[in-house]
Amino acid sequence: MNKAFVQQFEALMSKYSELLVGESSDEIKEKVTMWALYSHVAKSMPALAKHWNELYPEAKDEMKKVMEEIKELNEKHRAANRK
Repeated sequence: MNKAFVQQFEALMSKYSELLVGESSDEIKEKVTMWALYSHVAKSMPALAKHWNELYPEAKDEMKKVMEEIKELNEKHRAANRK
């Protein structure tokens, strides 16, 4: 894959993370990327997401934790920007 494209995509995810939750550390970027991709899969191919959830219940629980963390960070970030 083109190295410049990979760097540009990383920049996109950094900015998206920053706008979504107020920070863009590597760990947060990874979680935001997982959250965004899983959300897309669940909406575009719900049967696949259901199958994956059933096949890997521990991973499903981890994904729930990631999703809840992103949601909480987003709510805190939005609340801080309203003040």
